[in-house]
Amino acid sequence: MRLLDKLIDKRIAQYQSGLLTAHYEEMENMYSQVRGWRHDYRNHIQVLGSYAQAGDLESLKAYLKELRADLELVDTVLKTGNKMTDVILNGKISLAKSRDITVRADAHVPVSLTTSEIDLCIIMGNLFDNAIEACMALPKEERLIRVYMDMKNTQLYMSFTNTTAQKKQKKEAGRFRTTKGTGHGYGLVRIDTIVERCHGYISRNSEDGAFTTEILLPQ
Repeated sequence: MRLLDKLIDKRIAQYQSGLLTAHYEEMENMYSQVRGWRHDYRNHIQVLGSYAQAGDLESLKAYLKELRADLELVDTVLKTGNKMTDVILNGKISLAKSRDITVRADAHVPVSLTTSEIDLCIIMGNLFDNAIEACMALPKEERLIRVYMDMKNTQLYMSFTNTTAQKKQKKEAGRFRTTKGTGHGYGLVRIDTIVERCHGYISRNSEDGAFTTEILLPQ
């Protein structure tokens, strides 16, 4: 059993390390897009000015439409009140939008939390990654992720809901079984372990075409 426990701990540690690396890469990608957009700002103004001067309204409208779509990919207006939450959510929202997934997020988080940043990163990162992966099996127009975070008295409440191509799933031994196959599911285990260690509460609900995870973490 000790050998098995060590193997599981090693797998989880590797998963955790990979997850953090992925978050940093996502944020760097988002910031690179922002820097690129700012760098090209003058060029965009010149192009728009030339269309306006020539009276070419159709080209002007088309160019503005392209700029609007490009800007939406780097939109980081979501401010929760907590820096780490902002980093994770904005990085994941940028990633989801780049994959044609609609994200509706409403999050209000205190500046200071007792939950460690690494635990918060693992929980939120996993929930978002699972939601993105589930949405990718659907047509673009059906892809949707809803995120809600707020304080419920002294507890941090978070809810992640995503559309899915699957029918209602059944629990096995009180848990939903991962659909990714053998060698996967460490993210779910990691979330459950953190919630249990923090004396929190987690609920997962599956319906036809939708999956929701709710978590409460005492602060």
